[in-house]
Amino acid sequence: MQAKAVAKTVRIAPRKVRLVIDTIRGKNVGEAIGILRNTQRGASPAIEKVLNSAIANAEHNYEMDPDSLYISEAFVDEGVTLKRFRPRAMGRASQINKRTSHITVVVSEKKEG
Repeated sequence: MQAKAVAKTVRIAPRKVRLVIDTIRGKNVGEAIGILRNTQRGASPAIEKVLNSAIANAEHNYEMDPDSLYISEAFVDEGVTLKRFRPRAMGRASQINKRTSHITVVVSEKKEG
């Protein structure tokens, strides 16, 4: 049984979020929360929020034991890109891409035995 949570259009570039997601993939949820709380990256609070939501979904919707959960899947997809323009020299303008992320975390119960 799996439970998942998705956060869409998070205003952090996917490249930056993947650095943090890669550190928690496959870990127990307690260990993953500890890693996220002690990681000095801007994406950590957003990922922790999604992880807590996935844990709550598992506990409430599927009656899973939160102590036996681990992160079976965690990935980041690219969301919409907000395009902005910045004035440059000699009357020109250059484009700035403000990237967004779709963060997905799937938790599963460990099999006893």
